Formats: sequence, C-alpha cells, structure tokens
Amino acid sequence: MKIYKTTDSFKDKRGKIIDLLEKEDINAVTFITFNKGAVRGNHFHKKTVQWGFVTAGKLLIKSQKPEGRITRITIKKGDLFMSERMESHAIKALEYSEALFFTKGPRGGKEYESDTFRLKDLLIPA
Repeated sequence: MKIYKTTDSFKDKRGKIIDLLEKEDINAVTFITFNKGAVRGNHFHKKTVQWGFVTAGKLLIKSQKPEGRITRITIKKGDLFMSERMESHAIKALEYSEALFFTKGPRGGKEYESDTFRLKDLLIPA
C-alpha cells in the first residue's frame, strides 16, 4: 500500500486545485460510502491498480503483498492511497466515510467482479 501526500497544484483567493493523478490511464472512477464499522475488500486484483482518495471520514486499511507482511494504515480526509496488482487489501470505516476510487484495469460496470479474488483468510473480519 502506498500513501501519497497531496499538494496544491494551484492556489489563489478562489481556492485551490490539487492534481490527484497525472499520466495514468483510468478505466473507472467510483464513489463509495462507508457506514461506521463497515468492512469492504478482503480481496486482491491480478490486473487492476486502484487509487483511493478519502473525501470524508477515517478508514483503517490492511494490505499484504504476496509473501509479504500485513501493513496497517489509518487514513483520513485528504489522503490518497494506492493498492497495487496482487496486493490483498481490506478497508474498515472507523467513522462514516466517503472515498473516490480511480481504477486502472477491469473494475467498472459489467467488469466489476471479473478481476476480484476473495481472500480465504480475511485481513479484516466483517
């Protein structure tokens, strides 16, 4: 799991502009809400890379690369994170939360489950 610090690309009296991603081919952008205590994920993708940008709330993320150790990160509004191909991941809402997910690979529409592989040993129990 990679966490990125977002920086202002441009700022003036009207507000600011933050470029979240540059030079990436994105196949889907998805808005997801999380009720407090909700668990999502507990899967990995063979072909898909996902970025998540938290727009509200606080989330616990556990991830694991193949043959690696489990990483545990708490993220909040304004944080951007990335889950790589073959990286198992699960997300738990520590409070009501919202996030935008940017996907490179099969993940949107009818392809939603085509590259999703559920974990037998859950990173975060539901």
